[in-house]
Amino acid sequence: MAKKKKYYVVWEGKEPGIYESWREAQAQIKNWPGARYKAFPSRAEAEAAFGGHFSHHIDLKGKKKATTPAANLEAHRDEIIWDSIAVDAACSGNPGAMEYQGVDPRTGTRIFHMKFPLGTNNIGEFLAIVHALALLQKEGRHDTPIYT
Repeated sequence: MAKKKKYYVVWEGKEPGIYESWREAQAQIKNWPGARYKAFPSRAEAEAAFGGHFSHHIDLKGKKKATTPAANLEAHRDEIIWDSIAVDAACSGNPGAMEYQGVDPRTGTRIFHMKFPLGTNNIGEFLAIVHALALLQKEGRHDTPIYT
């Protein structure tokens, strides 16, 4: 039986992109600290995944991705202040490559995203809050909550 073709997404590596062979993808991630990559069975799935954040597609450190049952979300939907900014940070190692971002909870649109070659998760969380505060101050949105 012929081996099925796979498409390899490299989110973080020498040259992020979509590769048609493991050899090409491996060249992009070899000796790259914090490389983020995954194989997909079709080009369309790979393109869709590459357009998003790696955390939606890969399992970090063996942890299951958090899921929220739709019923649970619906039960608390009225409690959420949708005109807000949600911030989060991630770090590969401690210290290690660090990034943070701010997202519009209504649409899931990324508002800001920063990467640093060295940091900690706590510093990233702090910087994300400071970044959101500065943005809200600049826009005159003084009553807008920030979710962390």
